[in-house]
Amino acid sequence: MGDRTMHIGELADRLGLSQRSLRHWDEIGLLTPSGRSDGNFRVYSEADEAKGRFVMLMKPLGFSLDEIAELAASRDASPQHPLAALSPERRAHFADAARSRGEKLRRDLAAVDDFLALTDQE
Repeated sequence: MGDRTMHIGELADRLGLSQRSLRHWDEIGLLTPSGRSDGNFRVYSEADEAKGRFVMLMKPLGFSLDEIAELAASRDASPQHPLAALSPERRAHFADAARSRGEKLRRDLAAVDDFLALTDQE
């Protein structure tokens, strides 16, 4: 399974997610636990946690669950080079989408900064 294992509650805390989200990820095959305990509880490894952190990178980028699953599958195929299993066209698609979303997030953050500057004037 891996060096250290943990139950769903610990992994949820470590990732900043709800247990419900992790159960959903398991149901859709996005993050399957490495095993089950004698009591049939989900057991996660440190490798599962690393995969969960990788999936978390996709959340602010607005990728669909299918796209996140595609990226996760590519990472599973080559953890050291997570996008290596994707075609050049798919890598370009994800890079373009991430750039576009990043630009929007930077504009949104600038708007927050502008608003906070107004609140400091009072």
